[in-house]
Amino acid sequence: METDRDRESSVAEVIERELLLLSPAVRSSRESTDRLLDPEFVEVGASGRRWDRRSMLAAMPVMQGAADDGPRYVATGMTGAVLAPGIVHLTFETVLDGRRARRSSIWRKLDEETGWRMYYHHATPVPDA
Repeated sequence: METDRDRESSVAEVIERELLLLSPAVRSSRESTDRLLDPEFVEVGASGRRWDRRSMLAAMPVMQGAADDGPRYVATGMTGAVLAPGIVHLTFETVLDGRRARRSSIWRKLDEETGWRMYYHHATPVPDA
């Protein structure tokens, strides 16, 4: 049975990994990104495009937010909840180059060796006020 401490630890670890995926060092490295995306990863991006794992691994190094000297993601309000053992849901907002998005990620942990990996991600643009 999971304790409150176990749940808090799971959420903290997933937040750490989510922040890694937003960093240029990880976004620009296919190898680093590969370790954080679940084999069954799917994303619906802020553009409305549907991404699978293979297409995301190919595109991420050249997407905005991947260059050290380019715009970077700024995340705020990141919170998480354990939905079931081995499943964590995060919600937060980002700003990248003046564009805001509300984001939701589901992370799963299949085993201790691979650890937490992003299973699903969804981004919704936030219109200007």
